[in-house]
Amino acid sequence: MTTPESGAALRRPAASVRGPVLRKLRSIALATQLVLAVCLISGMPIPGTVLLGGKLLLLVLLGAEAHVWLRLRRQGLSRREALAQLVPQPVLRFVKHELRIMASLVRWAARRRHGVNGADAVFSHGRDQAIMIYGLAFACVVETVALAYLLANWPVVHTVFLVVDVYTVLFVLGLHAASVTRPHVLADGSLRVRQAAHIDVHVPLHQIASIRREARFTHEKKDDELNLPIGSQTSITLALTEPVNAPKFLGAPRLVKVIRLHADDPKALHDAVTGAQTAPTPVPGPPASV
Repeated sequence: MTTPESGAALRRPAASVRGPVLRKLRSIALATQLVLAVCLISGMPIPGTVLLGGKLLLLVLLGAEAHVWLRLRRQGLSRREALAQLVPQPVLRFVKHELRIMASLVRWAARRRHGVNGADAVFSHGRDQAIMIYGLAFACVVETVALAYLLANWPVVHTVFLVVDVYTVLFVLGLHAASVTRPHVLADGSLRVRQAAHIDVHVPLHQIASIRREARFTHEKKDDELNLPIGSQTSITLALTEPVNAPKFLGAPRLVKVIRLHADDPKALHDAVTGAQTAPTPVPGPPASV
């Protein structure tokens, strides 16, 4: 079993949600915005009336999409269902991933971890990638400064690359923040296995055939195996009695029977899972006398 994904249970977009006029308007508006963006980045002069027309076209499209949203809501769909009707599932998953990355930065700064309330045990796993991530972030900062200097005479291009470079630095740090704030969690009879903001799989303890401490630095890709290395290594291997679904990044199902993961303290994770599997079921005591 996996963490519920919004797209799995929601109704998929139907062709009748948007009429032919709205679909054509969307294609024209998006193509127009792309052409204007390329012209602005390249420094090509654009008449003010053309820019105004592009903005008005975008506003009309947003208004039409809002109208469809309200119509779906009046038909009884929830906000999530209406959003799933309007936006393709891969786009939704991509946006949610980026939002989780940015939210992880806030959690990291506030020293708050995600999904640990009521947990029997929590296992961090991001320590061994910290030096690599900080080095990569430093390289991105150097690149940002260098490009800002080289592109100083092209204001539009300078602004575009500055935004992209700053976001890249935040994204790199956010990957580490997600690993720090989203640890593996043992709770409610299952092991919640996570990596950064894109992997979140619940593995029921009764489906774990074996758990062993196994340091690996190379991982061969197989369809029924999920490898979650941190700093290019895994330290725990789970063999399952039956496959669990670990969806791919854009939501495609992936059934796996072997999961390799890393923990800062693999012995603690191994002992906790083994102990939870072998713990006796509590026997109810005799009823209290009235």
